[in-house]
Amino acid sequence: MNTLRSEDWSVRPSFVPGGPTSPVTLLFGEEGLTQLAGIPPVAWQTPWGEIHSLQLTRSAYVMSLFATVGDVRYCWRQRSLSQFDALSALVVSRGGSIARRRSRFVVGAVVAVVVVATFAAGFAAWLSSSGANVATQSARAVNLTLRDLPSGWYATNNGVLSYLVPSGTQVFTSTTTTAPAKNGAYERAAGVFQRCLNVSNRADRVYGLAGQQPDAQVSSMIFNTNTLGGVELATTAQYYHTSTMVRRDTREMSRPNFGRCFTASSAALIDAQTGAKIVGSTKATNWRPVTFLRGWSRGGVMAVTVPGVVAPLQLVTAVVTRGHYEVTLNALVGSFARTESLLASLVNTLEARVSSTSSSAV
Repeated sequence: MNTLRSEDWSVRPSFVPGGPTSPVTLLFGEEGLTQLAGIPPVAWQTPWGEIHSLQLTRSAYVMSLFATVGDVRYCWRQRSLSQFDALSALVVSRGGSIARRRSRFVVGAVVAVVVVATFAAGFAAWLSSSGANVATQSARAVNLTLRDLPSGWYATNNGVLSYLVPSGTQVFTSTTTTAPAKNGAYERAAGVFQRCLNVSNRADRVYGLAGQQPDAQVSSMIFNTNTLGGVELATTAQYYHTSTMVRRDTREMSRPNFGRCFTASSAALIDAQTGAKIVGSTKATNWRPVTFLRGWSRGGVMAVTVPGVVAPLQLVTAVVTRGHYEVTLNALVGSFARTESLLASLVNTLEARVSSTSSSAV
């Protein structure tokens, strides 16, 4: 057969301890499977005779390839279905199986989960609107880019954080005309947050009925490095129609235990979609980033485990608000102690942007 090339995958676990997990290119040839991982790419070649229990699955937006090599179960994940048919035929030809997973969420509900993870807490759908160009550009300008990071970082659309952060190519603008179906992941995260913060669903502005929609929401790419014990991070910026809306949200987020409660609810969202075993909300801790501006920021840290990843991980969140903006930084790190100064520096960068003249119009 001809070699089939498929790009922009991630893999869990890494093929060697501490090795790259994204971006991954897979080459399906007559003799076996070749994986090219990381930047610059490192190649691993595995004969078909050593690959067992192949399975290809798909949901509404994601396909996953599973295989056992040397008693280790690997999972490759791609946020595209463009090659699903070609890969299905290949997997079947190698004795594997195909599973079409029932989507956990309808389209509106998927967006609602994304929005919840970054503080648009209403139950409204998100649709494009030509009238939101200014808000969209304003939100996009606040997000982190590769230029904000040290050398050795790279960008991808894949990673564990893709369960919290939508693709950087997507823009969401608000409408109040359509309500999506509720879903278990949303309700689970809301329950974790509201019980932890001791706030009713009716009064809650983060997940509950009191929430308001931003005019626009835009995320960064997902950024990765294999230094500092391994880091995966992304930001999502939201532009609200009035600064009053942001001040009302900030009032709730200023409660003493907000950071740990929100981090625990974010972990619950990952858990609901990956099957990860999260630690209870009592194990999450607040994090107050050290900043040099007069902006508002709160955060939290929580231990998590992700299927296929042997090393312990920590989920870190930080929220910055000012003027018309609410910006969330999500990070998955191997060691918070080693990355705290970097993450605090990035929070400072976000605070500077939302505090600038162009970013804080009243």
